[in-house]
Amino acid sequence: MAQDNCQKIKLLKLVEMLRQETDETHPMTTMVIVDRLNKMGISCERRTLSKDIALLNEQGFEVMICRVGKEKGYYVADRSFSLPELKILIDAVQAASFITEKKSQELISRIVNLGGSHSAELLKRNMVCFNTRKHSNESIYYNVDALEDALQHKKKVSFRYFDIGINKEKIYRKDKQHYNVEPVALVFNEDNYYLVAYSAKYDGTANYRVDRMDSVEVLEERVSERALGFKGDIAQYTEQAFKMYGGSLETVVLEFDYRLIGAVYDRFGESTDMIAFNDKAVATVNVQLSPTFWGWLFQFGSQMRIISPTSVIEEYNKKLEMLKNE
Repeated sequence: MAQDNCQKIKLLKLVEMLRQETDETHPMTTMVIVDRLNKMGISCERRTLSKDIALLNEQGFEVMICRVGKEKGYYVADRSFSLPELKILIDAVQAASFITEKKSQELISRIVNLGGSHSAELLKRNMVCFNTRKHSNESIYYNVDALEDALQHKKKVSFRYFDIGINKEKIYRKDKQHYNVEPVALVFNEDNYYLVAYSAKYDGTANYRVDRMDSVEVLEERVSERALGFKGDIAQYTEQAFKMYGGSLETVVLEFDYRLIGAVYDRFGESTDMIAFNDKAVATVNVQLSPTFWGWLFQFGSQMRIISPTSVIEEYNKKLEMLKNE
C-alpha cells in the first residue's frame, strides 16, 4: 500500500512539473526529471521513467517525447488555453473597470499560470496596464457569487444600494433600507456588471450596478412566475435597455457618411443591414428615444441624420434647435 501511494505521488508530481514547466520549445530531459523528483524525496530511476510516461499517456495526459541531444525529452503541448487566448483573457480583466485593482492582479496571476511557467514569463513581459478607472468595491466577487446562486436557485435577493459622493463616500439610497428584488439576469455592459431584476410593484424590470451593492443576501422566497417569464426576452431587453435606454422604442432610419459605418456597427451590431443611398449609407435600427440615444447621435453633427419616421425627425429638429439656442 505504501509503495502504491509513493507511485501515485510520483505521477502527480510528474504531471504537475511537466504541465507547469514544459512546452514544445522547453522539453525536460530524463536526467533533469529524475534529479528533480529525487530532490523532492521521491524515488525515481531513469529506466522506470519511460514506463511512468507511458502510463500517463494511457490515462490521457498526452506527454510528448522528443530528442534533446542524446537524451529523451518530455513536454506537454496540449493546454486548456493557447497563448493568444490567455492574452485576450488578461486584457479583458484589465479593461473591466468593475474588477478592482487588487482583484485584477489576483485574477491575472491565475490566468498567467494556466499557460505554464514559460508562457507566464512571456505574458508578464508583454503586459500593459491600461485601465486607470478601476472601481474600489472589493465585494464585487462576492456579490456576483451570491447573485449567481440566487439566479440558479430562482430565489429573491436583498441588498443595499449606493451612489458615490464627491468625497468618494457611499451615499445610500432609500436611507439604507434594503432592496428586495427578483433577479432575472446578470448582464455585462460597458465595463460594468448589472443585475436585471423584476419589480412586482411596477410590473417591470430595473437595472442595478453590481459594484454599487453591498450586504447582498439570497432570500428563501422564490421568484414569481412573472419574473421567470422575463428570462425568455432577456436578449431583446438588454439590447434595448443598455444600448439606448430610458425612452420609447422606435424604429429609426439613419443616414450617415461612410466613415461612420464602423460607429453604427459598434453601437447596433454587425448584423445591422445597410444600403448605399445618395453617396451616403442608410441603416434601419431599433432604439429607445432617450438622452443616451440623442447624445450618441448629436456627437456626429452633420455627418448623421434621421430620415424616418416623421415624428422622430420632428423631435430631432426640436432638440437640435434647443442646442443652437443654448
